[in-house]
Amino acid sequence: MAREEAGPGPARTATGYLIRTDGAARGNPGPASAGAVLIRLDRPDARDPRARPDATISEYLGIRTNNVAEYVGVVRALALAGELGAHRVELLLDSNLIVEQLNGRWRVKDAKLRPLWAEALRTLRDFPGGWTAAHVPRAQNGAADALANAAIDRVAAGGPAAVVTRPG
Repeated sequence: MAREEAGPGPARTATGYLIRTDGAARGNPGPASAGAVLIRLDRPDARDPRARPDATISEYLGIRTNNVAEYVGVVRALALAGELGAHRVELLLDSNLIVEQLNGRWRVKDAKLRPLWAEALRTLRDFPGGWTAAHVPRAQNGAADALANAAIDRVAAGGPAAVVTRPG
């Protein structure tokens, strides 16, 4: 796989990001949140589920279903990857539903998910280096899960609804 060369320092344009996302809903629907971990694809440990993230999202979403929370996590992570200058994204998700729908193998039957699915696909088309989406076991998605659950706990304790970290 060819990669663009990047200059030194945190302001350089990323060749791409490996993205792990998760959604949480305590009740379905219930208090919900999304978490995401972005790791530069050019890092040797990018695919290690324990790799230190380059960017993260932890966001409380209000009362939502779990599937809506899962999709919002994907949409927010793709937007952040775009802001960070990603050329390519590789999604590793524990939601088989989203993976199959993004890859066009399953229809999107739930009306609440259609606009989020469409937004995700529109954003994915903006990455000139392309994209992939693959299913991983839940055990490989612990960091995104922890960020999602932290958002619900943080808001319950009076903290901010969203916390986003960026490189540099």
